[in-house]
Amino acid sequence: MSAEPWYKTTLRWGQTNLVEIDPARYDAEWWREHWRKTKVQGVIVNAGGIVAYYPSKFPLHHRAEHLGERDLYGEIVKLAREEGLRVIARMDSNRVAEDFYEAHPEWICRKADGSPHKEAEKYVTCIGSEYYSKYLPSVMEEIIERSHPDGFSDNSWAGMPRTHICYCDNCKTQFKAYAGKELPKDHDWQDKSYRDWIRWNFERRTELWKLNNRVTRKAGGDECIWSGMIGGETLYNSARFIDLQQIMPEAAIVMLDHQRRNPHDGFEQNTEAGKRLHEMAGWNKLIPESMPQYQLGGPAVFRQASMPPAEVRLWSSSGFAGGIQPWWHHIGSMHEDRRQYKTAEPIFRWHEANQDVLVNRTLTPDVGIVWSQQNQDYFGRDFGRYATGTKTMVPYRGAVKAMDRHAIPYLPLHADDIAKAFGRVSVIILPNMGGLSDGQIAGIEAFVAAGGSVIATGDTSIANEHGDARSDFALGKLFGVHRGEGDKGGEGPVDSNIETYQRHSYLRLLPENRVGVYGSRDATAPSQAGQRHPVLHGLDDTDSLPFGGFLPMVTVDDGVEVLATYIPEYPIYPPETSWMREPRSTHAAITVKASASGGKLVWFVADIDRCFARDGQFEHALLLANAVRWALGDRAKVRVSGTKGVITAELYEQNGRHIMHLNNRLLLSNIPGRQYDLVPIGPVEVRLKTDSKASSVELRVAGRSVPTRRDGDALVFTVDSILDHEVAVIG
Repeated sequence: MSAEPWYKTTLRWGQTNLVEIDPARYDAEWWREHWRKTKVQGVIVNAGGIVAYYPSKFPLHHRAEHLGERDLYGEIVKLAREEGLRVIARMDSNRVAEDFYEAHPEWICRKADGSPHKEAEKYVTCIGSEYYSKYLPSVMEEIIERSHPDGFSDNSWAGMPRTHICYCDNCKTQFKAYAGKELPKDHDWQDKSYRDWIRWNFERRTELWKLNNRVTRKAGGDECIWSGMIGGETLYNSARFIDLQQIMPEAAIVMLDHQRRNPHDGFEQNTEAGKRLHEMAGWNKLIPESMPQYQLGGPAVFRQASMPPAEVRLWSSSGFAGGIQPWWHHIGSMHEDRRQYKTAEPIFRWHEANQDVLVNRTLTPDVGIVWSQQNQDYFGRDFGRYATGTKTMVPYRGAVKAMDRHAIPYLPLHADDIAKAFGRVSVIILPNMGGLSDGQIAGIEAFVAAGGSVIATGDTSIANEHGDARSDFALGKLFGVHRGEGDKGGEGPVDSNIETYQRHSYLRLLPENRVGVYGSRDATAPSQAGQRHPVLHGLDDTDSLPFGGFLPMVTVDDGVEVLATYIPEYPIYPPETSWMREPRSTHAAITVKASASGGKLVWFVADIDRCFARDGQFEHALLLANAVRWALGDRAKVRVSGTKGVITAELYEQNGRHIMHLNNRLLLSNIPGRQYDLVPIGPVEVRLKTDSKASSVELRVAGRSVPTRRDGDALVFTVDSILDHEVAVIG
């Protein structure tokens, strides 16, 4: 084995997530052979928590049905060791049965009326109780003593989500000591005790992460780390009080539990999750991701049914583009639908053959899309697995989708890291980053002073990091844009009722062009007054665009160019009434300005990023992409053509060569993240700006080299066809 720790070298994982009846049916030899066929280097094995798969000495540690005195967990560990595999002991520990509750009612979450909190037939344990601080550490010590696993994971380690406030005596006492206050009575952001409660819960989870690592390392050695599990969605981590900024640097390996699709994102979200988590954890760390071989896409879940192979391939290859490692996952050890056993092998074999270009590399994007959990928590004030994140996450999603649509490589950039990002990226996007600290504002100003360009949207910088309103945009002076009184429109979806015309608004592009464009004579059209700005490129044949979003009222300084204004809403139905009542206004919707250092500043006052994520209006993505291209100028590292918006590019550097992932984003299902068939896209022309003497391109999926040519400072090559993905090695 390698001299390096296991968590730096174990690239492929497998997990048969045991269920309670598996002691009576686990086919050890078949699963051993499956480990071999799929080239896994480590396995995740159910040990304890809600259900124990070994004869625990703790009487309340509920043993699996039919387990008796058998040690199924230990047997699987022994087989894994014989195969030379690493082992993670899996825990699932935030719920207990009734006998446990009766023995330790003080360890259970309580509702406001004092009654215990239950989910289905189980009682939910409190994060502030000795269940977490003493009992579970004792269980882990027992597991280490029996089987010496390499480490631990726990998919429910963070306890009850913030949808509920626990009123047990532990929480009352600990919160009083922390904040000097009683627990909040409700989810009320105007109540300072509620904000304190949010901060306290985040800190408690971070403390627990550190405690568990102290326990496992003390009992099992320095490399016996506890890695919990981390969700890939910011909203999910916020709901569970998982502070990614604090925990990711602490994590030796990131065990990513990011399996279920959501109603808003497709496969590209798996790439985004990998990049975002790597940016916080470090690109030298591994991020294996649990990838279900059963159906977990869309609103319905079928634990025993096979996921379509096309969907597994697109999800895994999207993860590879974000620096994620594969980890197959089945629920139960026996299945009637045996199609699910066939999906992992070709993917894992390809990964093994090409692992040299899939790790130990650095992302080199053109653009940074800024985010922070604080902005989501304190300015967005939305949370939960199915929360929409309307105020903050939807604008972020729109910026990501716009870059993907136009194949512009980006990285998710934390707001704390902006000041040091110049040189790595030359453009950043602030998608309704309303909640920014003074330090983060200073970072943006430093980025601009160094020559960087910034694109802001909506109400960016109108509040501090705790969501408290400022009197003006903190970036107002820099951009020459200042917050006025009131706003127009709204942040949620437009009413689909044709009788309702609220939000039937538009943007007027300036200068107006239509007098010189093919069409009927228009006496209201002004004479043509010069060329349009590059941000409006490709829109010469229209003077207005659909909007329907949110527009804060602003004023602009002298020297700021206004590229678009707001056209107020007007009736939709009946058709005879559908004409613009106020064709023009003075409300600025898009502004541009040059900085003193040569950077370019764009403010989309109109929230076109949120609108694009929500409504899919293609012009909104075009405007964002145009702004980025204008700001980049001739510095764009990658340009992809011939894709019609369905191929994305991710660029890495590795030991003097470039690694480029090209992913097929063609979606055939009306449910994001679901796919039944693969459709090849091509030919795709790629232009890579490089100062090196690179001249060769090897396609690792197609298994061949392709011709190249030089065009100035660009290396140009063509990929004939991309089925699910391609990885080009350029040297």
